[in-house]
Order: sequence, then structure tokens, then C-alpha cells
Amino acid sequence: MNGVCRVELKELERNEAFRYMGIRGEPDETTRQLTVRCEAELLKAIKPVFIYKVFDITEEEKGIYVDGTTLKRPGEDIKRQLKGCGRCVLMAATLSSAADLVIRRHEISDMTSAVISDCLASAAVEQVCNEAERIIAEELRGFYMTWRFSPGYGDLPIGIQQEFISVLDAQKRIGLNATENNILTPRKSVTAVIGVSEREVPKGRRGCAICSMKDRCQFRKRGEHCEI
Repeated sequence: MNGVCRVELKELERNEAFRYMGIRGEPDETTRQLTVRCEAELLKAIKPVFIYKVFDITEEEKGIYVDGTTLKRPGEDIKRQLKGCGRCVLMAATLSSAADLVIRRHEISDMTSAVISDCLASAAVEQVCNEAERIIAEELRGFYMTWRFSPGYGDLPIGIQQEFISVLDAQKRIGLNATENNILTPRKSVTAVIGVSEREVPKGRRGCAICSMKDRCQFRKRGEHCEI
């Protein structure tokens, strides 16, 4: 089971973008109007898309092995995340390089617009991931899914990005790459793994409870969460 899906975003999550900007409550009118303009520009430019594939998995002493691939995920966090799951979904999502171009263009002439566009694009890629999860859940109706877990979270090493992309053939299929430093390009992109179980997933495995950053997370200190 796998596929490439385009996502149409008719509007972006402005409140989420304001949260990324550090704004609590209502923004001032100047910021609001500039956000509306930046949103319209991004919506016109971006081409959101995601790719996913379902794999059987095998739990080993040092981590999780994705059957039929060379991909092995070391770390205790991912073992806890996928405990009891017989399969997993590998997914990758991107807004396309157009988002990067919009942000870079603003960086040359207007840093305020650049920051707002960056935050809006971050919110947008999360919208794409949420839509991807909804579509995947429909495909896997009757099964239970964990929250998505990305390379770089907890003790799952960021260094698996290139292999992750290779397994999905994401470079060819959606234009997603990773640099030598494991930075995704286009920048507004996400890779993630989702566990698939025949039994209901305990709530404690769907959020902050299993995150190794929970004791020093700035969102939690403000009484918020990261939506990841």
C-alpha cells in the first residue's frame, strides 16, 4: 500500500503561525494584514504533496527493522513508539521548493514578511501532514495508528534522513532531498513514521508523554504543545 497524493490548501492556519511567531492573543492590525498578504502569496505558489508506504516491521534488540529495506531505526524512543505494532507507515510531505523561494525573496527586501512567511509555511506543512494522516487512516480503516514520529525526535537519529528518502524514492516522486547535514530540501518538508497496530494504541504513546524533550520543551513551559 503506497501512494503519492497532492493536497489542496484553501487557507493556512494563521493562529498556528502566530504561535510560531511567539504572539499570544490577537496580533496587532499591521501584523494581521501582512500575514493575510503573505498567506495569499504562499497559497498561490506552493504545491503541497505527500508520499507514503506501509511496511511490515520487526523489533530487534537495538531498534526496529523495516522489513524488505535496509532501514533500521535505532533507539529506545522508537521502540516504545512502535511497541505492539506489526506494521508502520513511512511518509514524507513537502510544500515544494516554491515555499523556499517565497521566503528567500522576502529575506532580500523585507525580513518581517520573511519571518511571517516562514511561520505560515511551517504551519502549512503541518496541515499537509495532518491531511496525510487522515487519508492514511482511511486507507487503514480498522487498524489503529500511533502519532507520527520524525528523525531527530527523541533518540531517533537525524542521520537516517537520506536512507529514509531513498526507501520511499521520494527524490524522484516528490522532489525531496536531504543535504550531507541531513537537512531536508525543500526546507518546508517533513519525514515521519507512524505505527500501525491491530489493537488500540495507549494514549500515552500519542504525545508528550514519550518525548525525550518533554522536560525542557518551550511549548510545554507555556502550557502549549508542538502539534507533532
